Amino acid sequence: MGNPIEIKKNIYTVGVKDWNVRDFHGYTTSRGSTYNAYLIVDEKITLVDTVKNRFSSRLLENIAKIVDPAKIDYLISNHTEPDHSSSTPHVMAAAPGATIIATAAGKSGLERYYGGSDWKINVVKTGDTLNIGSRTLSFVATPMAHWPDSMVTYSPSDKLLFSMDIFGQHFASSGCFDDEVPYDELMREAKKYYANIIMHLGKVVKKTLPAVEQLDIDMVAPAHGLILRKHIADFVASYKDWADCKPTPKVLVIYDTMWMSTEQMAKAILEGATRPGVDARLIKLSVNDLTEIMTEVLDAGALAVGSPTLNNNILPTCAAFCAYLRGLKPTNKIGAAFGSHGWAGGGAKQVDEELEKTGIARVREPLTCVYKPDAATLEECRKLGAELADKVESYK
Repeated sequence: MGNPIEIKKNIYTVGVKDWNVRDFHGYTTSRGSTYNAYLIVDEKITLVDTVKNRFSSRLLENIAKIVDPAKIDYLISNHTEPDHSSSTPHVMAAAPGATIIATAAGKSGLERYYGGSDWKINVVKTGDTLNIGSRTLSFVATPMAHWPDSMVTYSPSDKLLFSMDIFGQHFASSGCFDDEVPYDELMREAKKYYANIIMHLGKVVKKTLPAVEQLDIDMVAPAHGLILRKHIADFVASYKDWADCKPTPKVLVIYDTMWMSTEQMAKAILEGATRPGVDARLIKLSVNDLTEIMTEVLDAGALAVGSPTLNNNILPTCAAFCAYLRGLKPTNKIGAAFGSHGWAGGGAKQVDEELEKTGIARVREPLTCVYKPDAATLEECRKLGAELADKVESYK
């Protein structure tokens, strides 16, 4: 973030805002991001997480505005992914007497990434506590939410949860708190974050949320984005829906095309799916961003995915989408494959196979045409769109 901000008595933000980052290992961060770190000033000075390596000097400058970094007693590493841990060597160089607090997997991750054989690392597990003076911090391991090392840190006396990547958003803003930005923007960025990073971990999220809900909290300080002090309940409710990929009456027609034949089919499917009460959308892969598409997929009830055949295969744009979709493992969806081909087919069939691998329940065999859809094929496309709309219309 910018200058340190006191978010609770003697607890400060000391992280940084990355206004211009636009790619986060494949996730398009059109609103930038933040790498949040928090400093607790107590009898024992405690730093919660660090920041991306190239911002390490800014982190230390922010800490120095409050205390001498050399006085840091503890560094809590909630998560060893490098956007949160890669400044650890710089912090430990500035505070060589500090003790790192991490899970067993976190200790292993820090040592594998940075060596650190001379660092003092205390391993904690769920239920362990750390007294730092007027506060006693407690730890809850949250393995695979979203790395094996992940944990959250709770300060009962402050009713404050340091939630790691849970409830985060890739969202750089001049504000610090959730009520300082428009609500719709906040929730859109939260949904995008969940869809592109956490969607495939729905079962883990459902196990983790009860542990969070039983805590007495009035503030959540995530590792990315805005701090929550007003909309905590909204985030918890949304995570419950998103963990199930709760379907809504939404039909997405996702496709790419070579000579407009598959596009004609896509538009006919859209026409069939369009009706009051159903959100039907046409998404061309070559002109839409995968990050945004997956945000729409999260709560869609149905997907129609189309590709022509290129070199006995599907188009690269469609292949990339299918690979991304399969990795994120959306649940509770129906769908169908479609596409045109010339003298040799196969594209739509391969799309269908990808949908099956993803776990999407297909409503029919792939819908195909040779070269260009005729009137009968277009009518079949409209029927497919109508069938998908029929099946999702009752979702609320």
